[in-house]
Parts: sequence; C-alpha cells; structure tokens
Amino acid sequence: METDGFVRKRRMTAETAGGDAGVAGASAGAEVRWLGGRFWGVSESIVSSLTPRIGGESQLQSVDVVCAAQDAQAEDSEPDYEGLPQGASTSTHMLAGAVAGIMEHCLMFPIDCVKTRMQSLQPDPAARYKNVMDALRRIVATEGVWRPLRGLNATAIGAGPAHALYFASYEKLKKTLSDTIHPGANSHLANGAAGCVATLLHDAAMNPAEVVKQRMQMFKSPYQGVLDCVRAVWQREGPAAFYRSYTTQLTMNVPFQVLHFMTYEYLQELLNPHRLYNPSSHMVSGALAGAIAAAATTPLDVCKTLLNTQESHTLSSAGQSQGAHRHVSGLVHAFRTVYRLGGLQGFFKGAQARVIYQMPSTAISWSVYEFFKYGLTKRQHNNMRIQHIKAEV
Repeated sequence: METDGFVRKRRMTAETAGGDAGVAGASAGAEVRWLGGRFWGVSESIVSSLTPRIGGESQLQSVDVVCAAQDAQAEDSEPDYEGLPQGASTSTHMLAGAVAGIMEHCLMFPIDCVKTRMQSLQPDPAARYKNVMDALRRIVATEGVWRPLRGLNATAIGAGPAHALYFASYEKLKKTLSDTIHPGANSHLANGAAGCVATLLHDAAMNPAEVVKQRMQMFKSPYQGVLDCVRAVWQREGPAAFYRSYTTQLTMNVPFQVLHFMTYEYLQELLNPHRLYNPSSHMVSGALAGAIAAAATTPLDVCKTLLNTQESHTLSSAGQSQGAHRHVSGLVHAFRTVYRLGGLQGFFKGAQARVIYQMPSTAISWSVYEFFKYGLTKRQHNNMRIQHIKAEV
C-alpha cells in the first residue's frame, strides 16, 4: 500500500561523467527518497498484517476466553516457529526473506560501494584508498554525501524477490532433505544442499541488479541513473551483459552459501540448541558465518566485480580495448586478467571491505528474517488457538 506522498513520480537529476558532485548527490538523494517511500509502504502493510484484527463483540469475547485459558494453564508453551502451519509457511518465508534482504542490502550499501571501488584493478589516482574509512571520508568529501548510496534503488528492487526465493526455497529444501537424510534431526549435508539450490534462484533474480549497481558505484560512473545504465548496457553490449558474471557469481556464491549456512546452523546448535527465538544468537551466528564465507571467497568476488564493471582502465591496460576481446568474458578470462594486472595480491583486493560488509550484513539478514518469521508464526499460532477454544466453547 503506497502513501499519497509517493504517488507522484520523481524525475531524477542527471549526472554527467565526472560531473559536479552536487548533481550526483541530488540524483542519489532522489533514489533514497523514492526507496524510503516504497519501504514505508511495505512496512505499514507488514505491521498491519502482524496486528491481530479485532472486528466486533464476538471477537473480543474470544480474546477474553483466550486470556482466561492462558491463566488457567500454567505450562502454556511458546509456539514452535521452526515448524510453521502447512499452507502458510511458504508465504511467511517469502515475506520475511524479502524484508530481510532489502534491509540487509540497504543498510550496508555504503560499505558495498567502497568494496566495489577497492576491488578495481587499475583505479583512477583520485580513487585509491587506504582503507574503508578513508574511502568513505574521501567519497563524501569530494563527491557529495549521497554518492555512496547511488544505485541503491536498483539493489532494493532486485533484493526483494531474490531473497524471497532464497529463504523460501532454503527452508523448504532444508526440511525435506533433513527428513530424508537424518529424520528428526538437523543435517549439515541437507543445509549445504539446500543452500546451493537457494543460491541458483537468488542469483538468477539478482544478477542484473548487481551489474547495474556496480557500474553506478564506480568512480566517475557515466550513467545518469538506473534506467540510463540499463539502456546503455543493453544497446552497447546486448542483454547477455546482464548475465556475463552469472557463472562466476554461482561459482563464488555456491561455496559461499554452503559455508554460510553450515556455519550458521552449526553455531545455532551451540548457541541456541532448543531453536527458540533468540536475537543475540541469530546475530552472532550470522555475523561469524558471513565473515568466514566472505574471506574464503574474496578471489572469486574480485573476478565477479571485473566481469560486472568491465572497467575501461583495466581493459586498456590488459590490451583488450580493441579487437575481438573488447570485454572480459568468463571466469578463466577474468582470472587471467586479475593475475596479469595484480598478481596474487590482486585476488584479495577489497578483502577488508568485503568482510566488514558481510559481517553486519548477514547478521542483519538473519536477525530480521528470524524476527519476522517468529512474529508471523506467533500470530498464526494465536489465531489457531482462538479458533480451537471457540470450537470447544
């Protein structure tokens, strides 16, 4: 449900290549305000869905009956939010996953912008940074306060459906495979396999948004906005450019997600063995799982960034600005280019920024996901209990 304040479409301010930083700031600011309106509308609908609907006298009497029953039963148990009622579980996982994905990417977007720039193999002299804080300080000082958020709306549009598919497929497959491999108990093999399949669906939905986002994050990005970037890439490089890094993304994300999910589930067994809703355990497990997986897959992330951005400086240095190989294509080609220009150290460019980005990012993602899953499940549990008590009365 959208509020009246965001019915009118905003025209984004254009930014020319290497142009005025204030113009770039206005463009990114418009993106943030647009995204804020969208997120506010989604939040209102979620809050209203979590709020019990009390429609009349009979409903109020039912609630009174529930309260009396709760007082009479001392051992009233907490709802098992890991075992959702059949028929509602998929929609619950999708809604919780979509909100978690949007919040994760939006809150950590400035660090993601720094990571993309620090992974550049041949950066402009004005875009050489010592560390994450130095990069953020210089970007804001020279390009405007909104510059680290440019491309945020493309990420939010992609993250919603991508994470909805991601969490829903993971939860469904995890339960199905666990029941087959190790009935009645948690199976790390099932967690890893479910993570692989979830990654296939997530990356298929997210890859075009990643291409647009990273091209707009680069220093002196020539694109005026998201639509201008999409149009320019489509006309110059064809639709295949939006999936040029898909195989590399999968090659990176499959081991990343296997490590991520297996570490998260293992830590949950240690910190939260009864699998109750425990925000601190979800945050700690998510942060550590994200850090380990991010550090291990940094070389592949550097190759993915090169395939997505197709930096002109890098292509010129590698002698690929003319002729048949005008673009870096494929994982092997990307590996050769990274090694030729940066050596072994080139594969770990931006590693610090990647780990700093992934730790809070995965902590936010799991915390928000588990919170909404718990809230939605508790509401379903209470509704079922009311219906059961009404039937008995």
